[in-house]
Amino acid sequence: MKQIYTKTGDGGETSLRGGVRVPKDDLRIEVNGQLDMLNSLLGLLPEDALIDDVQRELMVVMSHIATPDGQANLRQLHCDELTARMEAAIDQVRDNGATGFVVPKGIVHVARAQARTVERRLWTLHRSHPLDPSILRMMNRLSDYLFAMSIN
Repeated sequence: MKQIYTKTGDGGETSLRGGVRVPKDDLRIEVNGQLDMLNSLLGLLPEDALIDDVQRELMVVMSHIATPDGQANLRQLHCDELTARMEAAIDQVRDNGATGFVVPKGIVHVARAQARTVERRLWTLHRSHPLDPSILRMMNRLSDYLFAMSIN
């Protein structure tokens, strides 16, 4: 394993992909921190194959966010496929008669609220560092899917 600590961030900077140095409070770093929190919360949910796939995709999304503008990221996004899968699952919950809002309780609602925070931060980032639109669609659908999980 590579060394875990490097001391290169002790002065308040960190690296994007390719070694580009940015302040630790750079918006891309903040968004990736929010995504990391969401991914950690998703890991606390009951076993769910779709959530597992979303977690892996969030790491790909984070790599795209950490790629400096004008540089290519060869990690392929699968956001549209996951969005379609979430929509099918949401429709199934609806078709089973589950509707309406619920009083938020439990970890699924904490994850849902964090997904909404991530979505807002992604839109802020998108204004200055354009993102693949499939990322924004997937994040919008993820909070809906988490809500559907809570009423299912």
